[in-house]
Amino acid sequence: MRILVAGGDGFCGWPTALYLSSKGHEVAIADNLIRREWDRELGTESLTEISSIEDRLARWKELSGNDIKNYDGDLCDADFVFEMMDDFRPEAFVHFAEQRSAPYSMIDRKHAVFTQQNNVVGNLNAMYAIQELVPECHLIKLGTMGEYGTPNIDIEEGWIEIEHKGRKDRMLYPKKPGSFYHLSKVHDSANLEFGCRIWGMRVTDLNQGVVYNVETDETASDPVLTNRYDYDGVFGTALNRFVAQAASGSEITVYGNGSQTRGFLDLRDTVRCIEIAAENPADRGEFRVFNQFTEEFSVLQLAQLVEKVARNLDLDPKLVYLDNPRVEQENHHYNAANTALVDLGLKPHMLTEETVEGLLSMAIENRDRIHPETFDPQVNWRTARYR
Repeated sequence: MRILVAGGDGFCGWPTALYLSSKGHEVAIADNLIRREWDRELGTESLTEISSIEDRLARWKELSGNDIKNYDGDLCDADFVFEMMDDFRPEAFVHFAEQRSAPYSMIDRKHAVFTQQNNVVGNLNAMYAIQELVPECHLIKLGTMGEYGTPNIDIEEGWIEIEHKGRKDRMLYPKKPGSFYHLSKVHDSANLEFGCRIWGMRVTDLNQGVVYNVETDETASDPVLTNRYDYDGVFGTALNRFVAQAASGSEITVYGNGSQTRGFLDLRDTVRCIEIAAENPADRGEFRVFNQFTEEFSVLQLAQLVEKVARNLDLDPKLVYLDNPRVEQENHHYNAANTALVDLGLKPHMLTEETVEGLLSMAIENRDRIHPETFDPQVNWRTARYR
């Protein structure tokens, strides 16, 4: 299968491209490398040293014998998107190429506008290019469980049957996003569902939970293929940040009382979910939603797990509670469905102490690259700055 991975240099996109290539698919990636620029903007860097995209692809060819074609460009450039689609003619388009950080989108007006323009316009360009050039192509979109927020009812997989004043209908599940980033994902979902209704597109929207872990078998096979490890307060997800804090001798910082509960999954399950979606495409005209997570944890549960494993490694982290810089519910109901991917063959990796120990060992080996000053919350949801 010809599969184009947009955002193929990123935290999820790079391991996905390698995994799909290792399975015999003809893979291409598209990326404008802006994620590396954001590290410089924020005064941080990947905890792991990551090679240039040219070196990465060359080493993969040496090790696997497989070519991965690279398209250097921006999905917001419609001419680039149409030329790329016309050249590669993908059967599946995996869309990771969006600004993915809620805190980044909440820094100020400039970052909120950029996030929404980049994400929504890039997605629309991909939709139009697929419809005009490769209408049978299956668009696999990385969404987020954050689209749903924390409603006081169970979360279904994208759709919900409702009855109102004696009439029934099947509708998209109500959304309650918690940042301008999450709002951009809601806009994407609405646009994609519309594309399915009017053009007969094939779309799978993968509402992914919070990803932990760093490596897959492919990225760990050679130092040049190493994946990025985000740990800072803007791009670092909770578990990876807690690990880096413990490894560097910093306090493990929990926002609020830590009761906020979310869906989580291992990076190795992310790449497998993409494969499952690609090999089991949506039908023409179908907007299909899978909730892509394997377990639910509170933030405090993750912090306590890292604290326990760190002490077993003779580290002495201190767990502290900070005023929550985000506007979000604590002590809330959270029960989300996630059966579709398991029914299609996903065998999840569950979070274990061994997983955390491996992450801690990696962080300890690279702790000279940690910038502890970037752990502190830099963004306050309650402050609307014009810049």
